[in-house]
Amino acid sequence: MKTNNNRRTSILALVETAMMAALAVGLELLCEFLPSPWAYGGSISLGAIPIIYLSYRRGWKWGLSAGFVYSCVQMLLGFYVPPANTFVSIVLCVLLDYVLAFTALGLASVFAAPFEKSGKAPVRIAGYIVGAVGASFLRFICSFLSGVILWDSYAPEGMNVWVYSLVYNGSYMLGNAAIAAVVLCLLCAAVDPKTLKPMGRK
Repeated sequence: MKTNNNRRTSILALVETAMMAALAVGLELLCEFLPSPWAYGGSISLGAIPIIYLSYRRGWKWGLSAGFVYSCVQMLLGFYVPPANTFVSIVLCVLLDYVLAFTALGLASVFAAPFEKSGKAPVRIAGYIVGAVGASFLRFICSFLSGVILWDSYAPEGMNVWVYSLVYNGSYMLGNAAIAAVVLCLLCAAVDPKTLKPMGRK
């Protein structure tokens, strides 16, 4: 009986992972219709929200799985080759701009875990906010390093490349982090990711 229950749980988790990855891609495509001032990539997007929510619901392993699928689809939808156009630069681009950046969103539950222990709804919701910001920060680090290592030639003449990458990537990642934190705060308060019921209700 226990084996059947474990198998059922795994199948449900797999289905949810596929659904959340698909929802993330759908939201990403929807947001592409919005005007974007970032000429060299990056945008305000809601795509991270389903990945982070799944991480809260099923844990970081399933979150990483969904984030990885999300990153692969992102590459299929539009892969930007770095100026150097060498094998090493392309590999780094795949890792920093796609695989590591979007997969890292699945680690949101790691940041939220210390808050889960209290069991109190306000504390747990605070944890989900911290998780969204923490996961967004990991994605920012990947984009920031990519800007310094791969896209340095895009920096305006006379501008320090570290400052350029910080300002350019921070300008949209800060917005993404804020939106994810607010939406997930409201979403998790309305639908507890652990029980799929209103927060605090058994």
